[in-house]
Amino acid sequence: MNSITMKLAADKYIRLALEEDINSEDVTTNSVMPEYRLGEVQLICKQDGIVAGLGVFERVFTILDPDTKAEFFVRDGDFVKKGTHMATVTGDIRVLLSGERTALNYLQRMSGIATYTNSVAKLLEGTKTTLLDTRKTSPCMRIFEKYAVKVGGGSNHRYNLSDGVLLKDNHIDAAGGVKEAVAAAKAYAPFVRKIEVEVENLDMVRDAVEAGADIIMLDNMTPDQMAEAIRIIDGRAKTECSGNITRENIKTVAALGVDYVSSGALTHSAPIMDISLKHLRAIDR
Repeated sequence: MNSITMKLAADKYIRLALEEDINSEDVTTNSVMPEYRLGEVQLICKQDGIVAGLGVFERVFTILDPDTKAEFFVRDGDFVKKGTHMATVTGDIRVLLSGERTALNYLQRMSGIATYTNSVAKLLEGTKTTLLDTRKTSPCMRIFEKYAVKVGGGSNHRYNLSDGVLLKDNHIDAAGGVKEAVAAAKAYAPFVRKIEVEVENLDMVRDAVEAGADIIMLDNMTPDQMAEAIRIIDGRAKTECSGNITRENIKTVAALGVDYVSSGALTHSAPIMDISLKHLRAIDR
């Protein structure tokens, strides 16, 4: 994550996370370490995986104390094995103790998403299909989780509701039909915005094509239905498949030739990666 993005967007969420964990003081740390003392602690990987979020991890500590230093021996996107010494963090021991849980929460979550995404992305190698995430992210974690998807080899769908037009079932119901919804979106949205329509059956596919949708999302269709939908679309719109996409079924979907496949599981179902801060010690200088 670059420094501009960090300062403009991520910092406010990191500060909120720290305020959630330290609402007035860290009673435990202040009990055992009432005054400043310089120390260092090691960041150790406890299982194999793809690391993501090192910049966020470091920022937790530098928000608490700008003098905290992290020396990294790996980079985001690296595959690391169990037991790898990934970094050494040096600073006020009180800061190292108070920031530990928040920093690890970010790094474990983001690395878990990157690792899971990477395992899914590998299944699409050699196909024309691009792997996308969704907006099914943890509240106030989207910037971090979508970054982790990219580190893992996936791509981002729209970031938020201001980022693009996606007409889903309830939008279509509100407008009175697929054609009406697309017409309303074309009349309202800036001309640079692509219009995507979620369809659930072949009649809706035909309506979306006739209305001039740019992208047609085939939602929760069977492989046979998707194959017929792709035949009907015949290159007149990009195709996206969505709905319960996992590692177990994604190769079947990609074999149909869809342009994109989106999976909420990348962010909502990825297990964390086990990472710890260990071997804290004081430094005499």
